Amino acid sequence: MSQKTEKLIDKKGLRLDGRKPEELRSIKFEIGILPNANGSAYIQQGKNKILAAIYGPKELHPKHLARPDRTVLRTRYHMAPFSVEERKSPAPSRRDIELSKVIREALEPSVFLEYYPRTGIDVFIEVLQADGGTRCASITAASLALADAGIPMRDLVAACAAGKVDSTIVLDLMGTEDKKGGADVPVALMPNFDAVTLLQMDGILSLEEFEKTVNLALKGCREIYTLQKEALKAKYLNVEKEVEE
Repeated sequence: MSQKTEKLIDKKGLRLDGRKPEELRSIKFEIGILPNANGSAYIQQGKNKILAAIYGPKELHPKHLARPDRTVLRTRYHMAPFSVEERKSPAPSRRDIELSKVIREALEPSVFLEYYPRTGIDVFIEVLQADGGTRCASITAASLALADAGIPMRDLVAACAAGKVDSTIVLDLMGTEDKKGGADVPVALMPNFDAVTLLQMDGILSLEEFEKTVNLALKGCREIYTLQKEALKAKYLNVEKEVEE
């Protein structure tokens, strides 16, 4: 007797966590959370909990990695052993190394790298709790941390994924949807320039579905961008109040 496949969207069109197809998970930001870093940010997106810290610009070691015309952005994405249900090895996995590269390439276009030749900027990302979409949440948090560090930037980078679940195109996939859904399309965007800095796809979509998925992910990026700006503004309004007091 064949087992029934679990329905990820119910008859009312709601997902397992009660969201509508085009709805983001709840998002909370904290800026400047790590006093020892030059800049830092924390994101809680659904059940994802991720910290990003920036160190630099500073002299690069080893020196042969330095570039005469620009700074070198070095990114380390790491999932804590306790971040997933089954304990993860603390050693960097192939996925960690790949996502470190993906996140760096998504952030680089936003930074004026040429302002700091022969230096390095280190971006550390620690996933404390994972529930789908960690690469996008990490990009979003790392961009805020770069802004908090005072690194000159063309624009913030906001990232969000959309995908296909039970034949429905949905926004901001959580862990179960990511694992059991039909496709996942992470996108990162610099909204002021309408410039996409990341576009990947895992799964199978028709051309029409792909276009709809990308447009929905871009809509999510713009909503997150608004929240990013509000979080930065709130942080500096608090700083202004503290100075006045």
